[in-house]
Amino acid sequence: MSEIAFTAPHFKATEAGLEILKKGGTAIEAMVAAAATIAVVYPHMNGLGGDGFWLISEPGKKPIAIDASGTSAAQATLNFYQGYGAIPARDGKAAITMAGAVAGWQAALEQSEQWQANMPLTELLASAIEAAKLGSPVTESYVAASKKVFDDLKDVQGFPCFLKEGEIYQEGDNLTLPALAETLSTLAEKGLGDFYHGGIAKQLAADLEAAGSPIRLQDFHNYQAKAASPLEVTTSKGTLYNLPAPTQGIASLLILALYDRVQHLGSSTADMAHLLIECTKQAFIARNQHVADESRLSLDLSTLLEDEQLSKMCQAISLEQTQPWPHVAKLGDTIWMGACDSEGRMVSYIQSLYWEFGCGVVSSSTGIVWNNRGSSFSLDEASLQALAPNMKPFHTLNPAFAELKDGRRMVYGTMGGEGQPQTQGALFSRYVYHGMPLDKAISEGRWLLGRTWGDESHNLKIEADLAEQIQKDLLAKGHDLVVVPACNELMGHAGAVIRLENGATLAATDPRSDGLALSKKIN
Repeated sequence: MSEIAFTAPHFKATEAGLEILKKGGTAIEAMVAAAATIAVVYPHMNGLGGDGFWLISEPGKKPIAIDASGTSAAQATLNFYQGYGAIPARDGKAAITMAGAVAGWQAALEQSEQWQANMPLTELLASAIEAAKLGSPVTESYVAASKKVFDDLKDVQGFPCFLKEGEIYQEGDNLTLPALAETLSTLAEKGLGDFYHGGIAKQLAADLEAAGSPIRLQDFHNYQAKAASPLEVTTSKGTLYNLPAPTQGIASLLILALYDRVQHLGSSTADMAHLLIECTKQAFIARNQHVADESRLSLDLSTLLEDEQLSKMCQAISLEQTQPWPHVAKLGDTIWMGACDSEGRMVSYIQSLYWEFGCGVVSSSTGIVWNNRGSSFSLDEASLQALAPNMKPFHTLNPAFAELKDGRRMVYGTMGGEGQPQTQGALFSRYVYHGMPLDKAISEGRWLLGRTWGDESHNLKIEADLAEQIQKDLLAKGHDLVVVPACNELMGHAGAVIRLENGATLAATDPRSDGLALSKKIN
């Protein structure tokens, strides 16, 4: 007897993934099925026109990573944006980087093929195709995102496919995406490579050029997802893994490596939150100073995880007093999903468009909405993030994995841009250090340091249920904070899957999402 598990921030994605696992599929195959499905049912958060990052763990082996983030187009130069003060966040000129997600699916399935023969794509994409053809219920999250972007995107090329006769869908309405259904059917029939080398690539390139994007067909032909070596750090609890540049994986690892060294100083919930927040500040200072396209790194990021550097950062952390803030915050929306198959193989996966509905441009011939990740490049040629061809912008995305010393293995992550490392720190510390049940570690009130979701303030935001317990203590330590409603989507959609040493699994999802977490015993 063994167990399988899957978690995603939308229930249809979990159902799609678990169905593949029940049929004997690998964690990778299940994740591809869920990734395609969630691109249909949660299109404001992610899509085929976006990026992906994979952490894949096989028992007894080091995890492997896949970087399926897009590079900037060959024509994405400073001259292309001459006359602009900044790169637009929406419309065609925000569509700067290639979509890597589908190439990531393909690269991951090549790894899966080394384990066992893959199921046909027609089976893996069946759930997504059905949802696009027949429709799926519109969620509160979709409605909220639509309201937020309506004025900016309602007239953008192709975006009306996400509207109901030009108006915002209401919760519970049925959302169908027939053009996307056709595209998914083509990929199932012709193979995922058609996205970059076939008819789909030609359609996408033509639609993007018509919208004003610098992306051309040759950019599709040139793109490949690539294997990456995960960053890792060993703490008193185990070894933690995350993605290297251009992601902020280093920040997530730094927060937990620092907390491992200072958590003994605290004795209350307020102390725990305060110390994690102060660890976050140190991690973000290092992140902002160093993380960029791999070619622009001034040092090996793993050196930031060495004892000397961690000790130096710890010296700036006080239990009694907060460090002054703010700093420049990083935005972003995305989805995180986790899986464990019957052989104990685990996947931590993130898929993203960057902002809600990406740049807003939808390829009318394919139904694919494009990312706006490239809008985080700078037009200042002296910047670490300066725009240039064939470069990767900074990514907030960072799926996490941990192997604990007691034999537990854990995939975990969240959406939420700037909040991703902070939420990872909260759920991991609650579960691993403080013995909180996994579902409670995720559902309990959280905090967010910095600006997100269109906010202008860089202060500390705390959900009301947690603020009742710790607000007074945090104010006394000098935090500039504001209380927000409990169970707030701005805190992200977190989740985790745990495999115990005996083969049993635990899975949890976030009540802030429309998610579902399932574990199941199989023969």
